[in-house]
Amino acid sequence: MKRNVFLMVLFISLVIPALAWAHAGNVDVVDVRVLSDSGEVFPKYRTYPRCPQEGKFFYMEAVKGQRYSVQVTNGSDRRIGIVIAVDGRNIIDGKKSDLKRNERMYIIGPHGSNTFEGWRTGMDRTNRFYFTESSDSYAEKVFADASAMGTIALAVYREKLPEIVPYSGGPSRMKDAPAAASPGVPGESRSADRSELKKNEQAGTGFGETTHSPAYMVHFDPEPTIAEKIVLKYEWRSELCGKGIISCGPKNRFWPDHYEFAPIPKDFRG
Repeated sequence: MKRNVFLMVLFISLVIPALAWAHAGNVDVVDVRVLSDSGEVFPKYRTYPRCPQEGKFFYMEAVKGQRYSVQVTNGSDRRIGIVIAVDGRNIIDGKKSDLKRNERMYIIGPHGSNTFEGWRTGMDRTNRFYFTESSDSYAEKVFADASAMGTIALAVYREKLPEIVPYSGGPSRMKDAPAAASPGVPGESRSADRSELKKNEQAGTGFGETTHSPAYMVHFDPEPTIAEKIVLKYEWRSELCGKGIISCGPKNRFWPDHYEFAPIPKDFRG
């Protein structure tokens, strides 16, 4: 009898996390990917802060000199507004960002996908994102702001649904929402510069060359609360190795990687 109880408890402890994970995956509003100019996706490594915080947090490797773009895909059937901050600065107007609903934001249609490749410096142009030392970053050089260095942060706001007002015979009007710029188009590519990093310099995002990226203003009324928050902390490979986020150094012959198992002999008949 005791053995049956133990097996039941073990079964429950294994099944519940699997169900909880599956359920959590259904509430994601957007899919966020950071892309190199060659189209490769920078891997993300999920992390959980020690103190409870709203949002999803990831580590990501930065490659010095590599240009990158942020691709956001809307998985919902409603328009959404995206406030994006790189190194703590809003990528549309460069202002210090707290990911609030009154900030400038990009708009993505239902089940749509847009790619953001740089700092918006006009209605028809952006200046490219690229990984560099913090001292060369846009946030540090222009604003002397290192308060959120090495981060790509996004806040997702759903569009507020119009209020249904009982018909009274008179004309009705909807309030105009704050204006927002549409995303730009991907630019040309270049090879990554893997030169030696300055000692103790953390990763940041630079202000690269100008690219053609037309935009236009639209009306969008965001809901008062954030639907989803995602923060990516990008660091040099050496930093991720030191924190144990990624496996580095020579392979240990006694420690199998990728859940490897002992091979079965070809003549085995058991």
